Amino acid sequence: MSHSVLIERFSAADQRGVIDVILPIQNQEFGIPISEQQQPDLHDIPRFYQRGTGDFWIARCDGKVVGTLGLKDIGNAQAALRKMFVSAPYRGRDYSVGALLLKALLQHAQAEKVKDVLLGTTDKFLAAHRFYEKNGFQEIPVSALPEAFPLMAVDSKFYRLTF
Repeated sequence: MSHSVLIERFSAADQRGVIDVILPIQNQEFGIPISEQQQPDLHDIPRFYQRGTGDFWIARCDGKVVGTLGLKDIGNAQAALRKMFVSAPYRGRDYSVGALLLKALLQHAQAEKVKDVLLGTTDKFLAAHRFYEKNGFQEIPVSALPEAFPLMAVDSKFYRLTF
């Protein structure tokens, strides 16, 4: 049975769905002890992401939010890819949620004349490293990040995609 995945811009009605995708992945799946309260961006997605060249997308399957992806404008035609999460049952080729989300982000970034998309991730997210590398991102040292990049304490690997 084929399930169609819809990629949509975040709207306020998606708030709970976004948190319900992200927190279990962070806390249970990867054991990262971070709370909803420690992620204020999740409570103000429009102000945090949907400004300048930034935006925020959700993937929906059968009416349910199953994936998230944010792009934060950090100035100087650069943007940070943030909050890319896909619920475990929706990962992989059957659904292609990650690929569809990334495609929406990259099309948007190019349309907005973004030069560099940068991201930070943890050592634990090995599948994410492969996904980013397969999609043209190159690993860079932390020293190569622009000053405006929003460094997270848990980030230990950094990538850049230049258009």
